[in-house]
Amino acid sequence: MTSFAFPPSFRFGAATAAYQIEGAAAEDGRGPSIWDDFCRTPGKVLHGDTGDVAVDHYHRYADDIALMRDLGLRAYRFSISWPRVQPAGTGPLNPAGADFYRRLVDGLLEAGIEPWPTLYHWDLPSPLEKAGGWPERDTAARFADYAAAIHDVLGDRVRNWTTINEPWCAAFLGYASGEHAPGRVEPAAALHAAHHLLTGHGLAVRAMRAQRPGNRFGAAVNLYAVSPETGDPADADAARRVDGMQNRFFLDPLFRGRYPADVLTDLAPYGFDPSGTEVAAQPLDHLGVNYYSRFTVSGLPGTAAQAVSSPYSTLSPWVGSESVRFVATGRPVTGMGWEIDESGLLEVLTRLHREYPAVPLHITENGAGYDEDAAPGATVDDRERIAYIAAHLRACARARERGVPLEGYFVWSLLDNFEWSWGYSKRFGLVRVDYATQERTPKASARWYADVIANGSL
Repeated sequence: MTSFAFPPSFRFGAATAAYQIEGAAAEDGRGPSIWDDFCRTPGKVLHGDTGDVAVDHYHRYADDIALMRDLGLRAYRFSISWPRVQPAGTGPLNPAGADFYRRLVDGLLEAGIEPWPTLYHWDLPSPLEKAGGWPERDTAARFADYAAAIHDVLGDRVRNWTTINEPWCAAFLGYASGEHAPGRVEPAAALHAAHHLLTGHGLAVRAMRAQRPGNRFGAAVNLYAVSPETGDPADADAARRVDGMQNRFFLDPLFRGRYPADVLTDLAPYGFDPSGTEVAAQPLDHLGVNYYSRFTVSGLPGTAAQAVSSPYSTLSPWVGSESVRFVATGRPVTGMGWEIDESGLLEVLTRLHREYPAVPLHITENGAGYDEDAAPGATVDDRERIAYIAAHLRACARARERGVPLEGYFVWSLLDNFEWSWGYSKRFGLVRVDYATQERTPKASARWYADVIANGSL
């Protein structure tokens, strides 16, 4: 395959998340989320940044849709803010919040852009965290209620739904290492949080499918290729452990209704109870794969690199594998410090196709963050981002050539935005945002991506 062509049906899109772009944090009845609370905890987010304003998408969504249309996007993956549509995490929907997403969906459809909503991208309503958060099974039930309520509002116009985004991050960065909201350092609770995120996914799919069986439902997981540093058995075991917690801990319940036996053995000291796992294995209509990098790991003593997720990262989020070292291999890195290895994406996709039941796959996040700066209104010549995306799209084309049922690719991200614990210091967008004025300026990567979409090939 020399042209790396994609079929006309291939979904080329871009992705965002509500807390990272919407702003309007206290408007029209929106309640606080765990990220609102986390951002106000000193020392948790770089420079004390918050998502209070973000990039003001709540007020500028129509202009942002026009940007998407100009770029030729065929699909837009966004998340619905749970505290915007259901401020307490229970009870009736907030009419103003639900109406915002009605207007957004209608605007996308009018522009010929397919809406791909995600129901949970980490912004748990604060009252539910005060009641125990994701470590409590009741949160999974509340999530299913919320999913059914907003699906009832939008399900007549939106066909493709994603329940949870990156449950590994929500559970283990949020409850084990404390690097993300809610900032708890409780490894056993983190395991229960992960279990209940998967339970919530299953309950939500069951509830939504009962409403509209013709709609399509899936989840988005962040997967990594994991390699041992050497052939030493200790390194091989380290790779097994990290692969188990990062990848198989989520894929096996989603597809098989059970956790891997070796992972359960690793987690025995934590008293992890896997009962009810079969609920997670609702039939999937699609699976989202978020991919950014490869992990190279070792179980031998030595100097460890850091798997960067926060400027304040100190504790391991890999419960049961805290002694594993993450090793730098000398590959080029993005501004996040993440090694660039598109071969890992091909490895992840072919493994999914080989080891799990066949479902349509989409790359729901892939992109590169850098410490970019530019004069207001100036075009950012982000050649490194173009090279990153091009390399990973080539991996996608190779995967399709090998029979992988890959049907779409969403760049992370459409806009520069609030990058979690990194605040506004890292930029992932195809479109530059001047945070002082909210002016949007497409970068070189945006125009390049528009050409790829128009031509259907690299």
